[in-house]
Amino acid sequence: QVQLVESGGGLVQAGGSLRLSCAASGRLSSIKAMGWYRQAPGKQRELVATITSDGSTNYVDSTKGRFTISRDNAKNTVYLQMNSLKPEDTAVYYCNARIVLLTFPAYESDYWGQGTQVTVSS
Repeated sequence: QVQLVESGGGLVQAGGSLRLSCAASGRLSSIKAMGWYRQAPGKQRELVATITSDGSTNYVDSTKGRFTISRDNAKNTVYLQMNSLKPEDTAVYYCNARIVLLTFPAYESDYWGQGTQVTVSS
């Protein structure tokens, strides 16, 4: 079994900062791409940022220059540093990871965290 556990959400005023963390645990061999998605009330889940195993990053336009995704491969953890937060960033944030399981033959699958609420007040 593999689990992704998120932390770091909360309530912050506009212009403030939050740092989200997501740690993977369980019988995993390696982790390929990791990412953060968000879902606001009444809206579809959208991509926020992704990072590959070698550190290449990609961001949705609305977060460029404000959010930074990073990862610690030794800790199987991905982070999302969110600065200059806006009310429109309010959503449940989910982490995602493409994980290669510790099985033979090797098998990989996408896993999701349980979500963490981020609320930005104006």
